[in-house]
Amino acid sequence: MIAKNAIIKSMNRKHAKTLEAIFAEPVNGNLEWRKVEALLVALGAERTEPGGSAVSFVLNGVRADFHRPHPDKASLRYRIKDARRFLENAGVKP
Repeated sequence: MIAKNAIIKSMNRKHAKTLEAIFAEPVNGNLEWRKVEALLVALGAERTEPGGSAVSFVLNGVRADFHRPHPDKASLRYRIKDARRFLENAGVKP
């Protein structure tokens, strides 16, 4: 698992706030999905877009598939929970 200080030091303030929001309780369902994607890319995840609203990420050998929210920009709670699970499985936790 990557230490909290190492993660926070390697990213800007916006990404650090997004990471904290993903792991916050209760789960925030109003987080914009674009911020989650930006965080994952900043952490070094490889993004592929097979088509439509589908997007996949691979980080530290762990893969996750998501569907971008539409027409709204905000993620629902289940997407944030899935992103949290993906980050934990990839060894990233604040």
